[in-house]
Amino acid sequence: MKLGMVGLGKMGGNMAERLRRGGHELASFDVGGGGTASSLAELAGQLAAPRVVWLMIPAGPPTEDAVTELLGLLAPGDVVVDGGNANFRDSQRRHGDAAARGIHFVDAGVSGGVWGLDNGYCLMVGGTAEAVAIVEPVFLTLAPSGGYAHVGPAGAGHFTKMVHNGIEYGLMQAYAEGFEILRASGMQLDLTEISGIWQNGSVVRSWLLDLAHAAFEQEGAELAGIAGYVEDSGEGRWTVFEAINENVPAPVITAALYARFTSRQDESFAAKVNAALRAQFGGHAVKR
Repeated sequence: MKLGMVGLGKMGGNMAERLRRGGHELASFDVGGGGTASSLAELAGQLAAPRVVWLMIPAGPPTEDAVTELLGLLAPGDVVVDGGNANFRDSQRRHGDAAARGIHFVDAGVSGGVWGLDNGYCLMVGGTAEAVAIVEPVFLTLAPSGGYAHVGPAGAGHFTKMVHNGIEYGLMQAYAEGFEILRASGMQLDLTEISGIWQNGSVVRSWLLDLAHAAFEQEGAELAGIAGYVEDSGEGRWTVFEAINENVPAPVITAALYARFTSRQDESFAAKVNAALRAQFGGHAVKR
């Protein structure tokens, strides 16, 4: 089938290439250039009904602006797919806005990163059965066998991806802490070697562990060229918010999110307060 891809970055560009390899025809638009169209309006004109436009752009204002513009360009029966990491509540609202115009809106949680071009992408899709059926040939091409599901109604795709990323935060933090304990032991342990043997037969083996081993191989076991500053793209925060809203205890994901906040501090003011309090009540020495 033919579809329009908006956003040709690391994810969108690779997804477009995988679709081409799978026999699909693509029109494309990227604000940085390089697509078949120079605007969303031109992109819409390059597609035939029912037109399918897939967004792979940052969540927030870029997605909001693109969806708003597309709803003014497309016709009833057309489909907008948001494959970015939007908040599921925004996706539910956008579904309603699109439905009021007779346009389908599908939220697709996408996991696979830069490896997805060759390995495929895990796709968690939300929307009506009618809308999902229109785009399903694309989903089946992008995903590896068993890696795609229509998980529920509007918003369900991005909700599932949100929780997926919250779990990812916890897994990454557990690996990070474990390797720091090994490094701090004073036993001169080879972290590259250990991460390698854990890939074979260990109960903690995983793709994330494979990537940790690759990082040690590429950067050296001390990771000397990497700053210990860890960003977050929002999904971990939203997962914690929803856990609070649903009265679900999520201590691991919450702690992993806070660890990322801590990584961005040059010096912790809270630690200074702790040190000052110890000096006040116990006369403990402080480092100046």
